[in-house]
Amino acid sequence: MYKNKIHKTFTYIDSFQFQNMMKNLLILCLILTLPLQVIGQIKSVTFSPEKNQINSGLPLPSEERFLIDGVLPPGIRRVEVKIYKANKKITTAESYIWKAAYLSIPSAFEIYVAYPLRSNENYTLKFFYYNATDTTEMSAVKDAIHTNLETYLNANFEVNKKGVKALVSQKAMMVQLNEIVNQGLSNYTHQLDQSFNGFSDVVKQKIEQVHGLKLKNAKFNLLKKDDSTKGTDNAYYANQILAQLVALTKAETDQYLRSNLLMLVDVREIDNYPTQKKPYYLPINIGYAGTYFGGGFNDLDYGTSAFAGISVPLGNKNFTKILGNASISTGVFFSNMTDGNQTEISGPLIGRPTYIGLGYSIFRIMRFNAGAVLTSSNVNSNFEDVTVYPFIGFSAEFNIWLGLKP
Repeated sequence: MYKNKIHKTFTYIDSFQFQNMMKNLLILCLILTLPLQVIGQIKSVTFSPEKNQINSGLPLPSEERFLIDGVLPPGIRRVEVKIYKANKKITTAESYIWKAAYLSIPSAFEIYVAYPLRSNENYTLKFFYYNATDTTEMSAVKDAIHTNLETYLNANFEVNKKGVKALVSQKAMMVQLNEIVNQGLSNYTHQLDQSFNGFSDVVKQKIEQVHGLKLKNAKFNLLKKDDSTKGTDNAYYANQILAQLVALTKAETDQYLRSNLLMLVDVREIDNYPTQKKPYYLPINIGYAGTYFGGGFNDLDYGTSAFAGISVPLGNKNFTKILGNASISTGVFFSNMTDGNQTEISGPLIGRPTYIGLGYSIFRIMRFNAGAVLTSSNVNSNFEDVTVYPFIGFSAEFNIWLGLKP
C-alpha cells in the first residue's frame, strides 16, 4: 500500500511536470513562429524566346508565387503571358503583363505570377511580344478601319423612292460596327490598356435617324446645293445623312487611335509543361486544451490536459485561404482530468479522453482548436457515464513527410 501511494505521487508529479513542459513548449513555438511571417525570397525562372525554353527545362515552381524573367528583343515595349492548364482552353488562362516604363529602354522583363500553379500538373504558357507602332503604321491602321466602316455602312443602306432602307436592324448594326473596329485592332493593344468601349450614343442616335429617314424631308434640307444637285434632291439628302454617319464613326475611332498603339510582333508557346511534384505531409498537432464539464461563470467546472492528434486539411492554403487554414482533427489527451467532484475523467476507448474537432491556423504552425471530447468515469475498474464535453485549446502543428510520391 505504501508503494502504491509512492507510485501515485510520482505519477502525479510526472503528469504535472509534463503539462508544464507542454505549456512552455507552446509558448516557445509561438515566439519562434513570429519571425516566420516575414516573406521569403520569391523564386525566379528564366524564359528564353530564342530557345523557346523556360526554367532551363526544369519543372515550374508549384504551390507558390514566382517570377518569370527574360531578355527583351530590341524595340519590345510589352510582354504578356497567359498560363492555363494543358487540358483547358485559353479562355481559362490567367494573364500577366509587363510594360516598359515611359521613355525607358529596358533590356529585360520580369513578370510576377501571382496565382500559384498546382503540384504535378501540366500547363500551357503563351508569350505575346509587342513593339511600338510608328506614324506610318498608325495611319495604315486608321485608313483600313475607316474604309471598312464606310464600306459596311454604304452596303447596308439602300435609297429608294420612299426613303432609306436598312438591311440590318439598328441593334445589329451597332454590334457589327463595334466588331469592325475590334477586328481591325486584334493585333494591337493600347499603351494604357484602354480598350475600345464601342461607339457612343451619338452614333446610335444618328443610326436611328437614318433608319427613320423619309425622303419627303429632303425639301427641308437647308444645306446649300449647287446646280448639279437639281433633280436629285432626294438622293443628295440621303447621301448627306449617310456621310454624316460615316464621318461620325471615323471621328470616334480617331479619338481612340489618337495615340500610337502597340503591335503584336511575336507569339511563343510552351505546351504541356510540368510543375514540381510536392511531397505528401501528415499534419501532427501537439497542444494544450481546456474541457468544460459544467457550471456558470462563478463556479466554472473544467479540466485541462495536453493532447496530440492528426489533422485532415479542408483545402490547400495556397489556393483557398479560409479552407486552406482549416482542418478536421482527431486525437487523444495525454492525461486524465478531474472534475469539481474530484471524479477522474478518463476515456472509454484507450483509457484517455479522445477528441474530434475543427482547427484553424492562426500563424504558420499555431492553431486554435475547438470540438468535442469523448470521456467516461472509471468506477470499480469499469467505464461508466460515457459523456461528450466541449473543449477549446491551442496547439502547434508540424508536417511529417510520409515519403509517398504524389
